[in-house]
Amino acid sequence: MDKNHFLDTTVGVFAAAIFTNMLWGSAAPCIKLGYQYFQIAADDVMSQILFAGVRFALAGVLTVLFGSLIERRPLVPHRGSGGMILALAFAQTIVQYTFFYMGLSKAPGFKGSVISPSSVFFAVLISSLVFRQEKLTLRKILGCLVGFAGVVLISLQNAGGEKGFRWDGEGFLLLAAFSYACSTVLIKRFSGRENPVTLSGYQFMLGGSAMALVSALAGGRLLAASPKAWLLMLYLGSLSAVAYSLWSLLLQRHPVSRITVFSFANPVFGVFLSALLLGEGKQLNLPLCLAALLLVCLGIWIVNSAHGEKQKAEN
Repeated sequence: MDKNHFLDTTVGVFAAAIFTNMLWGSAAPCIKLGYQYFQIAADDVMSQILFAGVRFALAGVLTVLFGSLIERRPLVPHRGSGGMILALAFAQTIVQYTFFYMGLSKAPGFKGSVISPSSVFFAVLISSLVFRQEKLTLRKILGCLVGFAGVVLISLQNAGGEKGFRWDGEGFLLLAAFSYACSTVLIKRFSGRENPVTLSGYQFMLGGSAMALVSALAGGRLLAASPKAWLLMLYLGSLSAVAYSLWSLLLQRHPVSRITVFSFANPVFGVFLSALLLGEGKQLNLPLCLAALLLVCLGIWIVNSAHGEKQKAEN
């Protein structure tokens, strides 16, 4: 692995991770818009899963296409990579996004972005305590707690006037976050044996196609009211292709805790974009949002400074 790669630099890590979470922050409000554009009701579970399946099957095709152009060769999985692709398709696409799409239909868009970063805690704990990929230090715990305090603060923003906790809304979003954390650790584990972009592309195609096929057979339908519905689908597919490929490359090159802590930036983008695109909270509490952003940035700095000190000690 090239140690002089841009993604090995501090600037590269921050730029790529923040850009990735900006893309992910736009996902929840765009999915809510997609439900409107494709005329999907809040209780139409099969159509919600079909929407997700088509999006990720498209994302898989785009990921493999983009990766092949960058590598200047077709991205084909190594022999023996089938089990890894199947495991990721199950955890990262099928389970995560089945619960995420169903939960988002019952919860406001900004909560989808607010709850998702809870995966940071799950990922750090699983990586440290289950797979022993890194040590669980006091500084990592402190950074996660500070960053999560920013998430809690931004969640106090009463966007859309929605309050309360629903098991089939926020509860499903938490299950999606746990599934994503599992897939994050698996990507770190598998990327030493297979190109992470190849893993992302093929698991998206497999997981998305399975979701689309099952939901279509069960009665799911996509009724596009205008061409902008399919343009939105193309954006969501491209978003996943770029974001997950970049995220996988970062996880390949750095400890899980150093990268996943950037997920705390997701809700900051999500709240603002939900307010902008969906009209959830026409008057944002700017001081509250800025305070939340400060805590998020502080949490990211604490975790990354721990890794910086470790690298200096090793040198």
